[in-house]
Amino acid sequence: MENFVTILALIGIVVVVASLLSGALERSAVPVVAVFLALGFLLGPSMLGWLDIGFGSPQLRVLATLALMLVLFSDGVTLNLKELNPRRHLLLRLLGPGTLLPAAGIGIAAHYLLGFPAPAAAILGAALASTDPVLLRSALRSRAMPNDARIALRLESGLNDIILLPIVVIAMLVWDPLLVSHGGKPQNLSGSLLGLLLLGPALGFIVGWAGITALSWVRRRTGVRRDYESLYALGLAFAAYAAAEGVGGSGFVAAFAAGIVIDAQDTELCDCFLEYGEATAEMFLLLTFVALGSSLIWRGLGVFDGHTLLFAVIALGIRSLVLYPLLGGLGLSERDRRLIALLAPRGLSTLLLVLLPVFAGMPGAELLFVVASMVVLISLVVHGGGITWFLRSSASRLAPAPPAPAETVGAAAVAGISSEDVPERITLEELDALRAAGDTVVIADSRKDDVYYSDGRKAAGAARLDPFDPVLDARTRSIPREATIAVYCA
Repeated sequence: MENFVTILALIGIVVVVASLLSGALERSAVPVVAVFLALGFLLGPSMLGWLDIGFGSPQLRVLATLALMLVLFSDGVTLNLKELNPRRHLLLRLLGPGTLLPAAGIGIAAHYLLGFPAPAAAILGAALASTDPVLLRSALRSRAMPNDARIALRLESGLNDIILLPIVVIAMLVWDPLLVSHGGKPQNLSGSLLGLLLLGPALGFIVGWAGITALSWVRRRTGVRRDYESLYALGLAFAAYAAAEGVGGSGFVAAFAAGIVIDAQDTELCDCFLEYGEATAEMFLLLTFVALGSSLIWRGLGVFDGHTLLFAVIALGIRSLVLYPLLGGLGLSERDRRLIALLAPRGLSTLLLVLLPVFAGMPGAELLFVVASMVVLISLVVHGGGITWFLRSSASRLAPAPPAPAETVGAAAVAGISSEDVPERITLEELDALRAAGDTVVIADSRKDDVYYSDGRKAAGAARLDPFDPVLDARTRSIPREATIAVYCA
């Protein structure tokens, strides 16, 4: 009962703090991860003593499993398959040599520099090759981020986990061939590969397809409330994970596959999931950060020495050294190449991958987590500081748009429309009437980022207002408070 109350209190604290600080953190460019790690430390045994979550804690296992599952499912749902074909060459380099070569290099360094056995080194290399979408979020939302760099970083951070996860699982099986499954029976390598590469994806696709088919059938006949469609998306993620795990497949791969099917078949559900489902996934991520911040992640501070610091330099620098030359010949600008190569924070995705052998009870796996934690903490300072510098320096170079013409008092009334009674929907003819009467009219493009940046069609003269902070963006563009703003999202 005490543990249950503690978890409820933790959930309440994270939701309240995340909500109250969301606007301030977005504008200040302070890494949200740092805030919630600090919150975990405050609640942990070194300070208030309200929270102490160790490797054997069932709460940590539940939070980490849900977080990784929802991260992969969100990656699949928000993938936007239309972006992949025109950027297939870039994607192949990012997810092929751009992901595998750094993983191999880090693994070799872990083996020869830190003395880990080859399978353990491969796990650490794969985990530390994963780039973190949470730390990148503020940069990807910035108007200063070039479009090509934004899409490349979003695709890489969203897809490289699904490349690295099989490496972790296979290395675990090589490290411990008698690895015990959830059902209590020893697994063999061929059976585990079958579950990872076949059963997981197949069941994910089946659950996703069946779920969307059922939703479409019910929509046509009785209708479905939009807010419940968000819950429905999460339900499909849980169902896909459970179906695959129940037959010995990979629930994580199944959740990703279900997300891809949803993205391909039902864009309306994808939009709806963005409104609620991503917020839910982010809450689990923040909960996991708080749990790790209570004590576990700080163990990384205890392994600082010459060898581990050199390893951290290799782990954080090898991706840039490999990726920068790989991006040549793709038509990217020099600035885009530098941004893509340098903005590669390691964060929760790394820790979640390296926790898998810990949860499996593999000998020595806890030391892998400790070393990974050290690298993540350094990355938080280096990459988090670099992202903050980029956002602030870019913001200083963004000059406000020229002020719009002054508002003519009573112009809307002259057009036959009261400025206080502008309808929720406005026709093009009504817009023309407002303009003809001298009213200040601004057309705002509010489509979600992946649609806006992948679609070459833009309304003439439309302003792109940041959907995450439209008020601040409108002030930056000097849009008059009295202006009529016509928003479109299709």
